[in-house]
Formats: sequence, C-alpha cells, structure tokens
Amino acid sequence: MQYLLLIYGPEPDETTPPETMAAMLTEYNAFTKEVRDRGVFIAAEALQPVATATTVRVRDGQTVTTDGPFAETKELLGGFYLIEARDLDEAIELAAKIPGARNGSIEVRPIWDTSSASTQPETAAATA
Repeated sequence: MQYLLLIYGPEPDETTPPETMAAMLTEYNAFTKEVRDRGVFIAAEALQPVATATTVRVRDGQTVTTDGPFAETKELLGGFYLIEARDLDEAIELAAKIPGARNGSIEVRPIWDTSSASTQPETAAATA
C-alpha cells in the first residue's frame, strides 16, 4: 500500500546556521538512501518556504486566492516522501526515521486507491 509521509516542522530561516542546514541535509540524504535501498521509495520533494504558498478556494463559483498556507501554525509542511510499504506499521517505522520527526511531526496518510471498485477510502476502523 502506498503512504504519504508529510513532514511538518519549524521552517528554517536566515538565522539557521549553514552547518545546521548541511547536517540536516546529510541526514535526509541518508534516509532517502535507506528507503531507496529497501525498495519502498516512490517519490520525495522538499517544498519552497511557506511564504511562496498560495491557498485556493472556490466560493459561490468564484475563485479566491490567499497568499500563504491554509492555516496559521508553528509547524509548516516542508516536504514529503511517497512510499510503498507492506502495512501501516512499516510506514510508521520509516516515518520515525525521518530527521524532521525529532523537532516536528510526520503525518502518515494512506493513498486512496481510486482504481478499486470501492468509492470510499479505507479507514483505520475498516482495516483493523
């Protein structure tokens, strides 16, 4: 099953020392190598700073855009990994190894397989 591992945490800024950024990049590269070596890697990307985000809503047929993210929060979406894991336990195990889990959080979301006959996404209760 595919899982999206969403990486939330504080956004680095101009006060973040370059050596701290380099060390974090080294850790992310090591994690990426691990998921590639295990054969579960599908995709991963880091996102531009939240200041570059645009939120889009359609209300009464009108498109409304807002600069920035959907909600004000201290933890911002910074990137993701898309993996193919055998089950939720393996996805959680891998999520715990993402460097950002130490100072932020990793949201583990199963990908909804829309190719199946079901029109409803699987829920934890339905799969337990």
